[in-house]
Amino acid sequence: MKQYAMIIDLDRCVGCHTCAVSCRAEWDVPIEYARCRVERLGPHETPFGISHTFYPAHCMHCDRPACVDACPVDPEEVLLRDPISGQVKSITMSATWKDPFSGTVQIDSRRCIGCGTCVSACPYGARFLNTKLPEPKAQKCTFCIEKIVEGEEPACVQSCITGARIFGDLNDSASEAAQYVRKGVARLESAAVGIGPNLYFTGNKKDISLLKKVCTPNKMPIASSRRALLSTAARRTARKAREIGTFSFPEKPLHRTIIEEEDL
Repeated sequence: MKQYAMIIDLDRCVGCHTCAVSCRAEWDVPIEYARCRVERLGPHETPFGISHTFYPAHCMHCDRPACVDACPVDPEEVLLRDPISGQVKSITMSATWKDPFSGTVQIDSRRCIGCGTCVSACPYGARFLNTKLPEPKAQKCTFCIEKIVEGEEPACVQSCITGARIFGDLNDSASEAAQYVRKGVARLESAAVGIGPNLYFTGNKKDISLLKKVCTPNKMPIASSRRALLSTAARRTARKAREIGTFSFPEKPLHRTIIEEEDL
């Protein structure tokens, strides 16, 4: 299995926001929200001197994503086909899942019920509930998986004017991303939040020190139980109505990576 990851080189990042702008343009993100954002940090004193740097932030595509466990949508066993290798795998998934082929965390917008539970469960604030859609849906950075399967890099990587973003497969020892990790990089993890983010940072000691002090989450958020309960109740009501024939519901379309048995 691949594990795609991104390394941000703070020595190269100039805080120009080109990555955030290109992401917004690529995915038509409403101005109220952001899949990718750049935050200014400092100037602040650190043990290594005064630091003034930036925090390019988006979904961390964690090894153990809290959002996946928080999703209240009824899990279903589905067949996934890797669009690159053609390999097929059966997994049990809700509306958000950890992809077994790319290691990315994805959302099936067709199954998302817009409850926002996953949004409140993310300790990095990387998700948002897009209420500008006809039906509210959770959205976030996808590592531009649609581009990856076509052999391209994510939009933010392509547009970065200083080459501060390095993207690749950590399980490919020859990839530039894997080489950076072997040399030593920082993860925004704490004793309470150790879910394996796959957004890494490199740079001088003072900037990394400030980044970790300001941006590392120190506790796991409690997902909104009220949202989950209401959403789950709504799903159960709809399922029961379908079973007794009270209402007519259209069949749920399959996500583009999900395949039917006869396609095998």
